Amino acid sequence: MTEGNFVDYVKIHVASGKGGSGSSHLHREKYVAKGGPDGGDGGRGGHVIVKGNKNLWTLYHLKFKRHIRAEHGSNGSKQRSTGAEGSDEYIEVPLGTVIRDTETQEIIHEITEDGKEYLIAEGGMGGRGNWHFKSSTNQTPRYSQPGIDGTEVDITLELKILADVGLVGFPNAGKSTLLSVITAAKPKIADYEFTTLKPNLGIVEYRDFKTFVVADIPGIIEGAAEGKGIGHRFLRHIERNSTLLFLVPADAPNISEQYEILLDELRRYNPEMLDKDRLIAISKSDMLDTELKLEMKHELDKNLGAPYLFISSVAQQGLTELKDRLWEMLNKETS
Repeated sequence: MTEGNFVDYVKIHVASGKGGSGSSHLHREKYVAKGGPDGGDGGRGGHVIVKGNKNLWTLYHLKFKRHIRAEHGSNGSKQRSTGAEGSDEYIEVPLGTVIRDTETQEIIHEITEDGKEYLIAEGGMGGRGNWHFKSSTNQTPRYSQPGIDGTEVDITLELKILADVGLVGFPNAGKSTLLSVITAAKPKIADYEFTTLKPNLGIVEYRDFKTFVVADIPGIIEGAAEGKGIGHRFLRHIERNSTLLFLVPADAPNISEQYEILLDELRRYNPEMLDKDRLIAISKSDMLDTELKLEMKHELDKNLGAPYLFISSVAQQGLTELKDRLWEMLNKETS
């Protein structure tokens, strides 16, 4: 998936269909005297329905759809014929999509199951035809009900990626490189900050044909929760990850301090993120010799409050151990 095709936030105006009007028809037929009222009911207006689709990964297909309208119901006709119902309009979204009311920002629903449908705008009911209103005292009603108007609402679709592991780190920590090595993903990699401007997903192939999904989240900087850098726009993608993998480069001035800054940004965005399992990977560790590694381990054991390991994506060092640790963390409840 290219960066330009990844869309995780769209606003749409949706409108359901209006119900058809009932008919005021009076029966006319040769040799049938005073046939009476036989006007049929109007058809229901079309619904607007949001449906989960596991084959979608982005909201790109909705990027240029600002208005979605369902079909109106048809009017009733003679011989008590009910008008046709308006066609329902389906909005297919990837799993992990949150539906909000744009005006109130209230969460309407979350789509997390494939094929699950949620009614966003209900179609208007069709009006009743005049044959419903006949009685002993009113044998020839010449009136019927109009159809009920449909519903209009502005909604915001917000995608939160459904991944098992979320990569968290400062710009240029090596997240994209790691993703490109342990998965088949091809994220943009370059020697400057904020290379990744959109989240990237990759599937890690583990032993015995087992897999898990890793999401590379655009780099966080100190103050991201206040909108610095690219802000906290992409932090919502970490909310659904069960495990967080923090990447801190081995040449960082202070590894423990960088980890605490990242942790603090997550805490300020959503304190519940700190309840997730955490693992720290010291990236670019191929530049360390054995003596320097032992010295760093001594410091990290004292100051780092989470499990860690040394890896190098370029030199392919420590990656098997990393996969093993992540798999254990993801499956510790079922083991």
